[in-house]
Amino acid sequence: RTGTRTRQQENNSPPPLPESSVKFREQTRTTLRGGMASKPAVLMRLVSSAYAVAEKAATIVRKVLQSGELGIVEKTGANDLQTLADRLVQKSICASLSRSFPKITIIGEEELPAEDVEEDLIESRLEGLILEKPCPDQYAGLKEEELVVWVDPLDGTKEYTEGLLDHVTVLIGIAHGGTAIAGVINQPFYNYQMGAAAPLGRTLWGVLGLGAFGFQLQEVPDGKRIITTTRSHSNKLVLSSIRCICVSRQIIQLVEGKASAYVFASPGCKKWDTCAPEAILHAVGGKLTDMHGNAFRYDADVQHMNSAGVLATLRDHQYYLNRVPLAVQQALPSK
Repeated sequence: RTGTRTRQQENNSPPPLPESSVKFREQTRTTLRGGMASKPAVLMRLVSSAYAVAEKAATIVRKVLQSGELGIVEKTGANDLQTLADRLVQKSICASLSRSFPKITIIGEEELPAEDVEEDLIESRLEGLILEKPCPDQYAGLKEEELVVWVDPLDGTKEYTEGLLDHVTVLIGIAHGGTAIAGVINQPFYNYQMGAAAPLGRTLWGVLGLGAFGFQLQEVPDGKRIITTTRSHSNKLVLSSIRCICVSRQIIQLVEGKASAYVFASPGCKKWDTCAPEAILHAVGGKLTDMHGNAFRYDADVQHMNSAGVLATLRDHQYYLNRVPLAVQQALPSK
């Protein structure tokens, strides 16, 4: 627990922004206005809650694995699985956030029947270290009903069932006006190969205009361009695109600064897969678009599929976009 908190305090600040974007309104629990304590902004309270909920989700994911009863069912095929952990975590996240923020819109990956949620799945705690951060001024006045939360309860389900635990994440993305503005990513099994003494699991989070926390950002060494793709969705389009951009290694986590670009040149990725990572990536100056360079929209009524693939970069987005093979772009819809 102590190790997790120490890592969370690491700050990955974004590159300089226009003056209007870096004015922060001091909103903490200790700020007094008119003799009364001022509540933190809705966005910061929501991120704080999402952080705590994601940590509870990680505990659920680990417990299900330890039980040996994964409860696996196929949704659309052998590569599209759902486990008991998927179901319990989505119930936990959605019920917990809805109870604390009844007016937000929550969209989760799993289609689950409406039913009562057990109290032991509810997390009402807030992460205090997040509440101490100032809310970017442009988001300080947001209301609950203006926010859309995208939830992937267990990204990497197939890998989870195969024991590839470093691929497993819990994703909670927050959008406003169709744009991803904040995100929480929990890695339930981070450090699992380092022995029993190593702290297990960690949570990364970020807010656009504030920065990203919970990891140490490192730039790829000069002269190297490292491309990664998704293990469970590799196909001819993906491989063609990677070869044309000189891949040197695959399956590297972009948000940790260990890769130059992430390429997913295929339909199949959904909004709940990209919302949280996009927010954190943008918070450190990166960029995420489809394979044509179009920005994603995260409005409540938008289609869930990212039908034109994903291209994410830490730097030099246009460089990689220019090198996407024409055959790849022609094979994917432009809208």
